[in-house]
Amino acid sequence: MKKETDWKHTTNIYEVNLRQYTPEGTFNAFAAALPRLKDMGVGTLWFMPITPIAREKMKGSLGSYYACSDYTAINPEFGTLQDFQNLVKQAHEMGFKVIIDWVANHTGWDHVWTRSHPDYYLKDSVTGTFKVASGMDDIIELNYGNPELRKAMIDAMKFWVQQADIDGFRCDLASWVELDFWKEARPQLDAVKPLFWLGEYDELENPDYGKVFDASYSWKWMHKTEDFFKKRQPLSELYDLLQQYNSIGDSSMRAWFTSNHDENSWNGTEYEKYGGLAMPLAVFSCTWNGIPLVYSGQEIPLKEKRLQFFDRDPIPWPGNRVAQTDGLALHSFYKVLLNLHTTNPALRGGDPAVTTFKLSTTADDRVLAYLRKNGTHEVLVVLNFSDASNLHVDITDAHVTGSFSDVFSGATRDLSTTKSFVMQPYGYLVFEKR
Repeated sequence: MKKETDWKHTTNIYEVNLRQYTPEGTFNAFAAALPRLKDMGVGTLWFMPITPIAREKMKGSLGSYYACSDYTAINPEFGTLQDFQNLVKQAHEMGFKVIIDWVANHTGWDHVWTRSHPDYYLKDSVTGTFKVASGMDDIIELNYGNPELRKAMIDAMKFWVQQADIDGFRCDLASWVELDFWKEARPQLDAVKPLFWLGEYDELENPDYGKVFDASYSWKWMHKTEDFFKKRQPLSELYDLLQQYNSIGDSSMRAWFTSNHDENSWNGTEYEKYGGLAMPLAVFSCTWNGIPLVYSGQEIPLKEKRLQFFDRDPIPWPGNRVAQTDGLALHSFYKVLLNLHTTNPALRGGDPAVTTFKLSTTADDRVLAYLRKNGTHEVLVVLNFSDASNLHVDITDAHVTGSFSDVFSGATRDLSTTKSFVMQPYGYLVFEKR
């Protein structure tokens, strides 16, 4: 089913909220940020939906990205098709991959198909009109029982591969769409060009979708870590959940994150949700088995800023300079971690050649420590998931031995004998085998 795209194992994803990224909110304005993002180690750019937004029942002044009115057109708010093609070309020349958000479950009320092909939609048995998507009255659901709808959807997806040379799709609410549609669509799309497929679903809840998608969301982990922080749950419960994810295997991957467009706008920034735990969770996202996902502005960071969803609300870049690293407190932090994920074979996601060892410590109730190993390559991670100060941690595990360097400071340590650390609240340590 899946065609191989080896870069998926080493990539990381940066979600681009184009509307809010710059005061202009356009493809051309965003292009100025490419050199900075390249320096930060970003591998794959995920653009939230770039299609036009329906006007009927529109929310706010600009509407929802996810209420499409035409699958094969560009939202004029962002620029032109030529602008997007130029941006993809520039990104490719700089070494980025580009994926776009694809909303296959539903459209807006005045999508072109509502007039040309009303049979593409589910109908409400009570009102006789189009069926409103669950809990969202600005969108209506498509009918995947109609073979013609399936063909039209696949053709629309092909348009972006053929016309803009994109490298894959982030599929919105992937598990709300019948699995057999994705099984039908992927081979046809991959025949045009081998693509990367990221699905918005949790594989623990919808395991069969992992047979089609390269990577899935870790929604359960995201919710569980918030509960762990706010409700003071035991750390053992987090590891129990990780073991469930591990049991899925390496035929697919998980995308790990502390924020995204939904979470930031509706549920709060990562600091509202996790407090100081946001930092070790970010380190975890970049070093556990899978691929990291970073949201627009996390490098500033956006400590209290929730971006408006339906209205213009530009990200407050320091000095309003989207291209500059000055004033971005976490640029270097992410630069170290994202480049490490890309370059160290021990951090390849979804690769059975990599083994992840949970390490025993003298503070297992407060610390998550693990070693990832691929041949002679090793990465050691020690995370203080507590607010304990001057926490003495000894690794009591034979898996760790030899000389390691701290990826943030460059300091070298021989861990063949002494494996002791003193950690501060929500501290984190990452070492690379020398």
